Amino acid sequence: MSAENFNFETSLQQLEQLVQQMEQGNLSLEESMQAFEKGVALTRECQNALDKAEQKVQVLMQDSNGKLQEKPFPSASTDG
Repeated sequence: MSAENFNFETSLQQLEQLVQQMEQGNLSLEESMQAFEKGVALTRECQNALDKAEQKVQVLMQDSNGKLQEKPFPSASTDG
């Protein structure tokens, strides 16, 4: 999958489906290994996407002197 066509949400859904299939225990050993390998690849792609997003956020948060301004990230829920 190329970086241009990568969709984080779709990859995360695929990873969740793989986990569910493996947890059901109905896959053969070979199918389980293939699912595991695909899961590892999806995990790496998702981690790379998160790393790139973090880098973009850091660049956007730099002040005019090039220093990183640390700001709290607003949480989705303030109820605790």
